[in-house]
Amino acid sequence: MPELPEVETVRTGLAPVMEGRTFVSVVLNRADIRFPFPDNFINRLEGVTLTRLTRRAKFLVAHLSSGETLLMHLGMSGRFSIDVGTLPQDSGATNPKHDHVIFKMSGPDAPTIIYNDPRRFGFMELLERGDIGRLHDLGPEPLSNAFSGPVLYEALCTKKAPIKSALLDQRVVAGLGNIYVCEALFGAHISPVRKSCDLGEAECEDLSAEIKRTLKLAIKAGGSSLKDFAGADGALGYFQHRFKVYDHAKQPCADKKCTGQIARIKQSGRSTFYCPVCQH
Repeated sequence: MPELPEVETVRTGLAPVMEGRTFVSVVLNRADIRFPFPDNFINRLEGVTLTRLTRRAKFLVAHLSSGETLLMHLGMSGRFSIDVGTLPQDSGATNPKHDHVIFKMSGPDAPTIIYNDPRRFGFMELLERGDIGRLHDLGPEPLSNAFSGPVLYEALCTKKAPIKSALLDQRVVAGLGNIYVCEALFGAHISPVRKSCDLGEAECEDLSAEIKRTLKLAIKAGGSSLKDFAGADGALGYFQHRFKVYDHAKQPCADKKCTGQIARIKQSGRSTFYCPVCQH
């Protein structure tokens, strides 16, 4: 499932062709994806201007001139593309039978934005003015000033859950997923099996800094393309080539000073990758 860096990559690709433009037409090729589309979805969008496209956690948030907000989630395989028919054949263009939503935007270039989702785990919701819907209980954005070592320590100091599980809780910090939690814990030399409440203030400071560093590097690399993810221009991310632990089971630790080997365990039904030697 796309995590914060992948969603941010999509946002930066879509913003130039959607912000300040009006929805000229909206086409739905089915009545639902993960959930049914909101009532009067087409009528509530056509003729409305998308004033600003932001991201909150793993959601794309389109602010509309009507006062409503279009909330979009990519699910596991959702992908946006721009004028997909003009992209090169090797750009990762998708099968059109899975094109579920088509936005035609205003402007001299009249861009067409296509939402394609083979597995149909993504969804779109329209929130009325003042309603924040699914965003109401999210934790701080990890790349914002609202997230820091003291903030993380305060969130963890009473939790007995393993630190890996706690960081996947979107109420603790928003937008993190399995890949980047594994990578950040390795960078901070913290074992994923440690109780959250056992982390000291200094460790939380190091961990928060490592989370920020890992996410920034991943965004710069265009995210990670493991199965379905590609940016809005069809380009694949390449941060997967920089993984230190994720999907590296039985390989030597990336830390040249360490003699350990990457292990894979299951936590809450998810695979965790870490070095048992240098992550304490």
